[in-house]
Amino acid sequence: MRRILKYLKPYAMLILAAVILLFGQAYCDLSLPNYMSKIVDTGIQQGGIERAAPQAVSEGTMNTLQAFMDDGQKNLAKASYTLVTKDSADYDTYLKEYPALENENIYVENKVDEKTQLELGAVFAKPFASVSAINQVIEAEKSGSNTIALDKQQNEDGTEKTAEIPPAVTQFMMYYAQQPEGTDFFAALNAYPDAQQVYGALGKLLDEKLGGMDASTLQQMAIPAVKAEYAALGMDTMAIQQSYILSNGGLMLLLALGSAACTVVVGLLAAKTGAGVARDLRERTFTKVENFSNVEFDKFSTASLITRNTNDVTQIQMVLILMIRMVIYAPIMGVGGVIMALNKSVSMSWIIALAVIVLLGFIGSIFAVVMPKFKKIQGLVDRLNLVMRESLSGLMVIRAFNTQKFELDRFDKANEDLTKTSLFVNRAMVLMMPVMMLIMNGISVLIIWVGANQIAASSMQVGDMMAFIQYAMQIIMAFLMMSMMFIMLPRASVSANRIADVLDTDPAIKDPKNPKKFTDPKGLLEFKDVCFAYPGADENVLTDINFVARPGETTAFIGSTGSGKSTVANLIPRFYDVTSGSVTIDGIDVRDVTRHDLRDQLGYVPQKSVLFSGTVASNLRLGDEDATDGQLEKAAEQAQAMEFISKSKRGFDGGISQGGANVSGGQKQRLSIARALVKDPNIYIFDDSFSALDFKTDATLRAAIREQTQDKTVLIIAQRVGTIMDAQQIIVLDEGRIVGRGTHKELMKDCEAYREIALSQLSEEELTNE
Repeated sequence: MRRILKYLKPYAMLILAAVILLFGQAYCDLSLPNYMSKIVDTGIQQGGIERAAPQAVSEGTMNTLQAFMDDGQKNLAKASYTLVTKDSADYDTYLKEYPALENENIYVENKVDEKTQLELGAVFAKPFASVSAINQVIEAEKSGSNTIALDKQQNEDGTEKTAEIPPAVTQFMMYYAQQPEGTDFFAALNAYPDAQQVYGALGKLLDEKLGGMDASTLQQMAIPAVKAEYAALGMDTMAIQQSYILSNGGLMLLLALGSAACTVVVGLLAAKTGAGVARDLRERTFTKVENFSNVEFDKFSTASLITRNTNDVTQIQMVLILMIRMVIYAPIMGVGGVIMALNKSVSMSWIIALAVIVLLGFIGSIFAVVMPKFKKIQGLVDRLNLVMRESLSGLMVIRAFNTQKFELDRFDKANEDLTKTSLFVNRAMVLMMPVMMLIMNGISVLIIWVGANQIAASSMQVGDMMAFIQYAMQIIMAFLMMSMMFIMLPRASVSANRIADVLDTDPAIKDPKNPKKFTDPKGLLEFKDVCFAYPGADENVLTDINFVARPGETTAFIGSTGSGKSTVANLIPRFYDVTSGSVTIDGIDVRDVTRHDLRDQLGYVPQKSVLFSGTVASNLRLGDEDATDGQLEKAAEQAQAMEFISKSKRGFDGGISQGGANVSGGQKQRLSIARALVKDPNIYIFDDSFSALDFKTDATLRAAIREQTQDKTVLIIAQRVGTIMDAQQIIVLDEGRIVGRGTHKELMKDCEAYREIALSQLSEEELTNE
């Protein structure tokens, strides 16, 4: 993947915007369990009361609470609260909010900073918790329960021990038992003569009971007493609870909507980035392939190039989208989830560590098994495309030789290999989801089991446990997302390397840095001591080729199959470069000019006629896109193509199907020749372009184009002697060497190779008459 990262530069801003939004999405997702915890712990269990420090408290309750405070705490409480009486200026305002003010003075909290609020919470938590604990004892006594919360302690080994009840407390309990039913415990205690001694004894006893509790548990224990105080003041505790739940629920809804919005926008940005990179890669690959010489085409098969520019690019596009949406998001969620989970409970962090270890072990095993198969799949796709392309291209030959069964077996083999490998990969991958669900559900059960014990021990709250489960699931899902990407990345990496191999290939044939120009082109072509060997070949295909082709003359090449005729033609437009020697046009080496300028001088008609889907006119205008209808018609007449074009109702607008499948071989050749005539270049190269024409059409066509090519350089490569008999210069090739040169008559006399070819095609009389 690193080899194509440079193509992401144009999309850096989109990726940066996506990353910023992913942080926003992660913040929203990580905040939701925390708000759920607040709703459960504070909204439901604590009645919407967040702090142990009350908004308001009656004067009597404040006096009772101060009995459990030290001097510093008392001073902070007095400084932070204002006593409201009937003589206070804002009495009427407070009376509406606290109806009990009509019967009793109350303390109202002043506006204090956040730090002071935290300190007040710690100051009031233990006194309120103490009051709550004492009330629990009183209720237990009233109900006849034998369990008294204050006198139950526990040894280090977990066995129960009983704390010694101070005599002062015992004496007061006897006194309180004699009071009328319904008498308030603390009212009776405040009226008791030795109240301070009892408070001191209760404080010591409560220190033993509450001293081991953390601030969170103390606050949770204090909240019921705060709620009871609010109820005593006439405050609407139900409205407080509903307001808290609705406000936090509304924030959760906003966070969920924010997360959804971030997800949608990130998806859009990821899609734009992935599609843009895929478009650029396809364009660059296509452009690069267009500039390939035959050397590179010999290196990369056509089927492989098609697969690279389609399937491989699609793989990269898909992985880029998933990388932006998952690979970046997963670490954010993983790290954030760990931090948030540790804030809820450090003691249960080992559960997350266990889940991650099990998860990574399983994913690592799958990864080790599947990775080699992913690398193999792309090669199998290439193989399948190759077999299918060959079968479709050679369908007529296959039918002619009745080899359908062989080709079907060959396709089945390639198809079956790909199918087996894909099934193996998918079967291995399908195990991931059930195992992931098993791990996730197992972790949930383990968290509930451990968390329940901690809740029973008052070291954790229910909402915190629920939030911890959610964070654990988010962490596991983050690792799952990363692991899925680690499995997909190798396949995309293979695809990226295959594309990079094409893009990084330096064409063997390229333009010079300081190209020359054809100032007054005439079309004088010369081969000087040319030798050529195909890349990787041990021997030359052409050796010591020397000839001059002049404007106004026809130079023909003939020879047995494999003698190098078409290779000579391929060296002129630089489909290949000579191994040694030089090819010059008007005295300029073809390697010293740009390929565009060079090919502007040439009209090339290939051995295998190639037409493109479109119309007759669009194919002819490949020679000159600005050609007029008159020029098209003239070229078609000279190429003897008007015969079948005029029969079509649409004429030059008649359709040509892909590869020219809707016209015959002879018609293809004539249209290819007409295309070259439309271009009107200085040099014409006809590479066995008349082979599909009958003798009459061949002769008529050559006579028709003679006028247009009379001041041009014409090269004809032919198998038929009849096609080249009137050429001014005939070059006979045999095993890559020139074995004869001259006119037809001269060669018939002096060249045995030419004479054998001629006599194999025509009678002595026909040759003599010519």
